[in-house]
Amino acid sequence: MTVSFLQAQPQRFSLADLVELADRANATLDGLREKMLEPHPRKRAPVYTGAQVAALCGIDPKQITYLAKRGDLPSGSHGGNGKRREFSLVDTRIWVHRLAKIPPRPANARAATIAVVNFKGGSTKTTTAFNLAQGLTLRGRRVLIVDLDPQGSATTLTGMLPAAEVMEEHTVAPITYPPLSEAPKDVRYAVQPTYWDGLDIIPAAPHLFNAEIFLPIHSRDPDIAWWNILNQAIDPLRDDYDVIIFDTAPALSYLAVNAVIASDGLLMPLPPDNLDYASSVAFWNLLSETLGALKNSRGFEKDFAFMRVLLSRVETKSIASSVVKDWIIRTYGQYVLTVEIPKSQAASVGAVQFGTVYDIAKYDGAAATYQKIRDAYDTFVEMIDQSVVATVWKGN
Repeated sequence: MTVSFLQAQPQRFSLADLVELADRANATLDGLREKMLEPHPRKRAPVYTGAQVAALCGIDPKQITYLAKRGDLPSGSHGGNGKRREFSLVDTRIWVHRLAKIPPRPANARAATIAVVNFKGGSTKTTTAFNLAQGLTLRGRRVLIVDLDPQGSATTLTGMLPAAEVMEEHTVAPITYPPLSEAPKDVRYAVQPTYWDGLDIIPAAPHLFNAEIFLPIHSRDPDIAWWNILNQAIDPLRDDYDVIIFDTAPALSYLAVNAVIASDGLLMPLPPDNLDYASSVAFWNLLSETLGALKNSRGFEKDFAFMRVLLSRVETKSIASSVVKDWIIRTYGQYVLTVEIPKSQAASVGAVQFGTVYDIAKYDGAAATYQKIRDAYDTFVEMIDQSVVATVWKGN
């Protein structure tokens, strides 16, 4: 006897069923993380070969052994018997800081703030934000990621489980609590170190949805600049970091508007897909309407040091992708970065394992494929870093 789809499925879904499902899902995810990150339940940064350190520093690999033995730089470690010298991320960043010819943040300049934005989920927004943060640390920068998405995807990439390990008081939500006179004025309380040297995070969790309840309430009070709450709370941290990156939810939420207002630059990762393209157009329309309304009703005006569009998840052999890519270039023109992030199995493997391209010490698949996407991200990171130096720090 054939059983219909509806007959085979439970017909009701009660609150008790929902709680049971949530508990089971959390337990499953926790178990998967433990398994994928074995033998260490927490993530660890990769180690770097002498050649990799040399490339990051822009020096000849032949100099590594001499400089390592000189005594004024970390010497790394090797097991003897011809094994190559290896360096921890901490040591590698010291080498980069000392030897790489990368312009430092001027003494009188403050952190550059960047909001990574997009309407549509699955647009590589969080992946882009996290890879950018890691890549900037490999250029000697000190970086803070502020996770503003209640789903906590960026938080998950640090190895934390948002729903299980992040409390509401660990997020930016408390800065929105009424009455604002009693709310925290400084988000240092929420900053946490990560497994990656030079990268800190203000995590997110589902509790962050509460901010989307309180901010609309504040928006009804003509005496409250609701759009500027995050900007004011993040301000004390601008002296502690070189770059602060806001990873926003895939919507122009009240928190996302706060992130945009707090930012010097905007970055939109955009896959060449027709739905992603249409969503990007909708985002800019709504953002312009929102900022226009703030100007007309509150007299607040905002401009940005830079805006960049990054073509991501590009399939070079896809005719459809090529057509949409042409639309994107015609629409955004000078704002489109000249580097593209290719769609790659290496990136997919990293995402499945709660990792990124920079987390991968050795890719077991095609090395050339991994190197292609790694090179693309390195170029992207350098372009954003140059934008920061030239437009945010220029003249400081």
